[in-house]
Amino acid sequence: MATLFRRSESLRGYALLSPTLAVMALAMCAPTAMMVALSFWVQSGFDITMTFTLDNYAKVFTNPIFEALFLRTLMISGTCALATVLISYPMAYYVAFHVHRRKLAWVIMMTLPFWTSYLLRVFSWKVVLGYNGAINSGLMSLGLISEPLEFLLYSPEAVIITLAHAWAAFAILPIYVSLEKIDRSLLEAAADLGDGAVARFLRITLPLSMPGVIAALLLIFIPTFGDFVTPALVGGPDGMMLANIVQKMFGKLNDWPLGSALAISMMIIVSIMCGGLIWVTRQIKERAI
Repeated sequence: MATLFRRSESLRGYALLSPTLAVMALAMCAPTAMMVALSFWVQSGFDITMTFTLDNYAKVFTNPIFEALFLRTLMISGTCALATVLISYPMAYYVAFHVHRRKLAWVIMMTLPFWTSYLLRVFSWKVVLGYNGAINSGLMSLGLISEPLEFLLYSPEAVIITLAHAWAAFAILPIYVSLEKIDRSLLEAAADLGDGAVARFLRITLPLSMPGVIAALLLIFIPTFGDFVTPALVGGPDGMMLANIVQKMFGKLNDWPLGSALAISMMIIVSIMCGGLIWVTRQIKERAI
């Protein structure tokens, strides 16, 4: 065995990975497998009957309430991902192309929001967007409104704003890395051929930075699709998402099989959507080449 271990590079590699694989199997694969099994069982009062059934998935895909919540969740997560990327791209572009000294300090500054608690950042936006919050107080002191605006808090817009701020660093960093890897000689060659700043950006910078943009979209869309803390704190009834229903299924409603079926359905739908986005991106890239 020792001789085989010394001769086999792949075996040594798997040995090095074994602690990580064991943790992933216990912390991720085992709970997921348990949820998959639960989704095919039956809830009878406070007891779970291990009887195979597809009724839970039938409820998930035929209930109009779940359909409406899925569309709302898709809208909130998709809008949040797009808005965050649009806001983060200029920041990443500036650091990559216009900051020549102390870039590490700028990168650290971009991660400053993660130095505080996630809940603290959410509560901060609750204070800013509240009925007597900073925005309403400021607008009233300027005389622009006569009474506080009620739609700022407990709405889908409040959820989007809060999530966009909370996940901004996940968009800035991959976009910055993608921009930093661009060969500057390509931009110089385009300038020598007569391309202006806008043409160079559209023809060279933006296409070459698309891997970072796609990575940022996925890094934001996937976790925000399953977020339930932010909608519960700043969303209200109009900002409730699918993950809030899953949390209630495992909590107050005590319907673990239906909650598991809803959670597994969310995972499958998000995986299909992300896979489709990656496939479309590759097709566009191959045609461009």
